[in-house]
Amino acid sequence: MRLRFRLNGRDVELDVPPGRRLLDLLREDLGLIGTKEGCGEGECGACTVVVDGQPRLSCLTLAIHVEGKEVLTVEGLAQRGGLHPLQEAFVETAGVQCGFCTPGFLMAAYALLLRNPHPTPAEVREWLSGNLCRCTGYKQIEEAVLRAAEKLRHVQEA
Repeated sequence: MRLRFRLNGRDVELDVPPGRRLLDLLREDLGLIGTKEGCGEGECGACTVVVDGQPRLSCLTLAIHVEGKEVLTVEGLAQRGGLHPLQEAFVETAGVQCGFCTPGFLMAAYALLLRNPHPTPAEVREWLSGNLCRCTGYKQIEEAVLRAAEKLRHVQEA
């Protein structure tokens, strides 16, 4: 099948088999290895990407379901050679340990901040509840998202 969509701000067009998962398309066909496969069953959130502003588990999404849509992966967060404020906040709060789960957390948090630029701690916990981490604990990750929200507000006000 011929598939056309926008990926990290660029148009993509390629042939894919009908049963190809979005995760495999990103990693194997397009070389974007930031999106991770943890469980392959939609339980861990490591494969989270943003499709038309919504978090999606790429291990459960068929590639053909992004036809005509906008897909953002962790590689698309950084702009102009610098880290996105969300990525900066994860570093500043030590919200990263081994880093395997980090791309999924970043993308889920990004989708939250698109929808709600002023989240409460409870909203952050709820939005990230589908993402699992074995190393950091969750407090630093929550703090990172709240810090990023504050940073983004300051950028928008400037």
